[in-house]
Amino acid sequence: MIPGPLPPAPEAVVFDCDGLLVDTESCWSIVESAVFAEHGHPFGPEQKALVVGRTVEAAAEVMAEYFGRPGAGPHLVTELLSRVRAELARGAAPLPGAAELVRACRAAGPVAVASNSPRELVDAALESSGLARYFEHSFAADEVPSPKPAPDLYLAACEALGAAPEACVAFEDSATGARAARAAGLFVAVVPSLPGTALPHDWLGAALDDPGLLRWARDLPRRETPR
Repeated sequence: MIPGPLPPAPEAVVFDCDGLLVDTESCWSIVESAVFAEHGHPFGPEQKALVVGRTVEAAAEVMAEYFGRPGAGPHLVTELLSRVRAELARGAAPLPGAAELVRACRAAGPVAVASNSPRELVDAALESSGLARYFEHSFAADEVPSPKPAPDLYLAACEALGAAPEACVAFEDSATGARAARAAGLFVAVVPSLPGTALPHDWLGAALDDPGLLRWARDLPRRETPR
């Protein structure tokens, strides 16, 4: 579904990674569910909404407070990273439509990834899903002064791509990411990873394999010499 039009000729397109391009949220949910259970708590949509889109550090702090263990954030960071690393090693698939959408956007102009995950997990997700080859530029939370919801990741991506933020499109799946893209001045296209979630947006879709979305990407003006 496409309630509003996407820009017909953006200078560049910047994608979030986890839960948008790559099905890493299932890896995270397996780990988060186990950690919540070990602390005596259930894990469902309400708990997932507390952590989705956040950096590992921010998610760990939220979890520590939820568990009534203030100060346990650093320990939980180590635990989360170790377990998620193991889950990603088993493989993470691209989400439906992700490869086709990225290929079509890349044929029309530069593309990048701006992720709130640390570098090691961004690389693991992109490599595991087979999407790494489409991106010359990717930016991770541990490479900017302030991660999402600050605009730094998107501003860094636009600068690297030589594009004005207001002339670029950001694809996001979480409120944290959508706020970051909006703060940076990009056109915000969202495909929520948690169905029914209300996110700030300029365009709202149900999935990346939406026929209208893929038609938009295929109809973008092509570069003179596509790579």
